[in-house]
Amino acid sequence: MRTNTAIIDDQGKLNNFAIEPKVYIDEQGDRTGFTPYAEMLNGRLAMIGFVSLIALEVFTGHGIVGVLASL
Repeated sequence: MRTNTAIIDDQGKLNNFAIEPKVYIDEQGDRTGFTPYAEMLNGRLAMIGFVSLIALEVFTGHGIVGVLASL
């Protein structure tokens, strides 16, 4: 099955590319940018990282710099 997607413009030139799709704006919702959800997620991940660093220091006796220096 073949469709005719060729268009001849006002100068008589053949444009045989596909017909352009309609332009639309994709709504992302409330999960992009500086939203309360993003800020809460960032805070929670920061708290997990901070507690992990404290646990690392308690279990090894060295801070993060000491652990990385011994590698």
